Order: sequence, then structure tokens, then C-alpha cells
Amino acid sequence: MSQSSVTVYVVSDSAGDTGELAVRAAAAQFHPLTVQIRRAGFIQSPEGIDAVLTAAGAERGIVLYTLVIPELRNYIVQRAAQLQITAIDLLGSLIGKLEERFGTESRHEPGLNHVLDADYFRKVEAVEFAVRYDDARDVTGIHKADIVLVGVSRTSKTPLSMVLAHKMYKVANVPLVPELVPPKELFTVSRDKVVGLTIRTDALNVIRKERLKALGLPDTAPYATAERIEKELRHAREIMDKIGCVVIDVSNKAVEETASLIMELIQR
Repeated sequence: MSQSSVTVYVVSDSAGDTGELAVRAAAAQFHPLTVQIRRAGFIQSPEGIDAVLTAAGAERGIVLYTLVIPELRNYIVQRAAQLQITAIDLLGSLIGKLEERFGTESRHEPGLNHVLDADYFRKVEAVEFAVRYDDARDVTGIHKADIVLVGVSRTSKTPLSMVLAHKMYKVANVPLVPELVPPKELFTVSRDKVVGLTIRTDALNVIRKERLKALGLPDTAPYATAERIEKELRHAREIMDKIGCVVIDVSNKAVEETASLIMELIQR
């Protein structure tokens, strides 16, 4: 039976960044279908694994794990099999092959790829910034941000903010809605910081219908009609023209591809 949304639980004895990035890369191949990511980081006990597997089982979710502690890795394999939950080992096979080639065991220490240097702390700060200033919750972030994303609903503003945050950019994003006056800060911040996101009407229509289905709502709601979408896109384009910012068409683009384009623009 096909699904429009799948939940993937990322289980790690460290932060879980590696697993989440792998899931996002795979999920991009199924756009506009939705992959919900639930990260369970710093798992240090069988009890923690049991809690995640219980939640995954209730949602018929998939579990992807990056566990380097052998006892935890063995436990999740056994329990997932008992509960008939799909569990994917992202690192185990590679670590095993490297052990064979080197002729020695790995260190079995979580988090060794997260050296606590200045870059690591900047990344953490950028992620916290993206969460705090997501969806114009606090418009003061517009002037503090390295990048300000603007666009209508479902143009990937939040996922883009998180991808760029992992590249150490502080990103604020602002939804553009015809019924709401845009924050005045959009017109006083440097236009070089602002990136407008647009999309074809037909592409957004498909995305919004899938979103409504995932929420258990009829896809005939005004939110997903071509007339409503065209109205929103016209309004957004007027605002972007007024700001004088660069505009990127995200139709059929993976989030990572759009993020690369934005970074190129900012670096220039």
C-alpha cells in the first residue's frame, strides 16, 4: 500500500547529524512526498532504544541508526527483528570492512566526527538561530541573519534554513501571505541578504495537496487551489520586487540544490 508520508527515526549514540543528512538526501528523491524525520540522539542504553522502537512501531516508521557502540548496535538489531520494524545500519558495514582492512578494531567512541572546535559551535549556534527565527516568529532576526528567506507556504523555507544552518549560516525566514502585512524589517535590511523563493503554480498545487492528505484533510481546501496559489505568488512577487532581492525558482529542485545556489550567491 502506497503512502504519502513516511516517518524515519534517526537513532544515534552521538548527535545524529550524520543519519539525518543521509535521510534528507534520500528523501529528496521522493519530493513532493513527505519524509518526517524524528531524531533520537545520545542514546546510551537499551531502554532508550526500546522507547524509539516503540514509537516507530506505532507509526509504522523506519529506523536508521548510526550506533558505534557494539552492544547498542547488537541490541537494536535483535529488538527491531523481534518487533518486525525495518532498521537500517548506516555505519556498521563500513566500520566492519575498515576493521578488516586495518586489521584492528575501531575505537567504538561516539561523536568523534564532532570535534568541539569553533566551527562546531558556530553550527550549533546557527541551528538554534534558524529554530528561533523560523516563520517570522521574531522579526528582529531579520537584521541579525546572514540570509533571509522569503516566499509563500511550502517553498521549503524551513528545510532550507536548517540545511544552511549546518553550513554555519544564520538564517531567518518569512512567509509571504496576502492577508498579512510583511515585516517592515524586510525593506530596511540589505537586499543582498534576502533571497526570494518562488515556484510554479502546478508544482505548488501538487505539494499542497499532498500536505493536506498527510494531515488527513481534503485536497479541495482553498489552500491548494490554483486560484489561491496564483494570488499568493503574485503577492509574493510584488513584495520581492519591492525589496529588490534575488529570486530563485525552487520548482522540482531538491533542498540541497537550492541551498548550494544560495551559498554561491552569498559568497559572491
